[in-house]
Amino acid sequence: MKVSDILRVKGGTLYTTTPEDSLADAAQLMADKDIGSLVVIAHGLVVGMLSFREVIQATVKNGGSFGTTSVYRAMDSGPLICTMETELDEVRRMMLERHARYMPVINNRMLMGVISFYDVAKAVVDSQNFENKMLKAYIRDWPEGGGEAAKG
Repeated sequence: MKVSDILRVKGGTLYTTTPEDSLADAAQLMADKDIGSLVVIAHGLVVGMLSFREVIQATVKNGGSFGTTSVYRAMDSGPLICTMETELDEVRRMMLERHARYMPVINNRMLMGVISFYDVAKAVVDSQNFENKMLKAYIRDWPEGGGEAAKG
C-alpha cells in the first residue's frame, strides 16, 4: 500500500499557515478545525510543520502565553516528508523513528496532502480486516474432502 492509497480515501482538505502568521492565530485555526497540524507554506513551498507539540512547546517557553510569537519561531523547519509513491511500511518506520505524528506529502515540490499517524494506523487495520474477511470466506468455501489432505 502506498501513500497515494491513503490520500485517495482520506480526501484532500488541507490547512496551511505562513511563517509570518501569529502562533495565536495558527492555534485558533487548529482548534476551530479540530486538527493537530498545519503545513507552513512560503512562496508556494513547504517550509515547515506546526503541530500541537510545537504550539505547546512555544507556549511553555513563553511563560504560558502565545505573546507575539510567530509561526516561524515555533514551527518544525525540518519535517519528515514523503511522496505519493512512498510505501506505507516506510512511512510507519519513519514516523516511529522520529516520533512524528504528521507528515506532508510532496510531489514535484507541490503539497499533495498530509498523512497522520492515525491515517496510517487506520489503513493498516482496514487492510487487516479485509484480509481477515477474505481468509474467512476462503475457509467457509473450502471444498469437501479438502480438509483431509491438510491433516495428513
